[in-house]
Amino acid sequence: MSDLLLLGLIGGLTLLLLLTLLAFAGYSGLLAGVAVSAGSPPIRNVTVAYKFHTGPYNETGRLFTESCSVCPRLRSIAVYYDSPHVVPPEKCRCAVGSILSEGEESPSPEFIQLYQKFGFKVFSFPAPSHVVTATFPYTTTLSIWLAARRVHPALDAYIKERKLCAHPRLEIYQQDQIYFMCPLARQGDFYVPEMKETERKSRGPAEASDARVDDAGADTVSDGSSVSPEAGPGSREASAATPSPGASGRGWDDADTRSEHSYGESGASGSSFEELDLGAPKWPRELSAPERGEE
Repeated sequence: MSDLLLLGLIGGLTLLLLLTLLAFAGYSGLLAGVAVSAGSPPIRNVTVAYKFHTGPYNETGRLFTESCSVCPRLRSIAVYYDSPHVVPPEKCRCAVGSILSEGEESPSPEFIQLYQKFGFKVFSFPAPSHVVTATFPYTTTLSIWLAARRVHPALDAYIKERKLCAHPRLEIYQQDQIYFMCPLARQGDFYVPEMKETERKSRGPAEASDARVDDAGADTVSDGSSVSPEAGPGSREASAATPSPGASGRGWDDADTRSEHSYGESGASGSSFEELDLGAPKWPRELSAPERGEE
């Protein structure tokens, strides 16, 4: 009789543990729906303090921790430039840090000096007119793991289905939500200097080779067919003139000089903004102090 009672007690405790784990997973967003849409960005132009990282994305946790430890009150942000489904993990590039200011607000000089003291660099991102967005609950550390496995596949499917050129991929951690954002225009303005430099270096040998072939095989080259060596992700001027996905012609985001590793798909320019669901902003724009370090 005592053996049956002991087995019943063990079974009850096991069931209770399983129910607790399921409740925790549900609270973390396991059952949350993932709605992807195109529209206004969840944030305005921002100034960020960041560190550039090359390597597996699952190693960026220390950068989040480091940026939050400098000032836990600030929101965390990450910009992922390469698709881990295409690029080897050790070559994936991203920038991770904190948002110092948003909109017309100027970043605090004290914050800038503090972050620079710990090796962070400061850079500003614009507010693109149109983006592909999604949100996910940010209630526990497990939420981050779940978001990576649920939201990114949904973004990939949405972008591929509509043949959009949307990159790089941003994550903003604000209060109890994670905001995902993929710019549909001005993508080059989201490339931090380190990323621009790696793009220039990767294109350098190919451009030099092309130049030698052109010199040997052509007597004349028309002015209209010349290509600026600065066109591409490393040029703010080029990105400012980026046509919308429905525009004719070729912008930097679908030109041959664009990084073959980025999230954007080459030639994915079949959908215009008018064909997308561009409603009013669905995310709060006020500044907040959600902190990864306070969770």
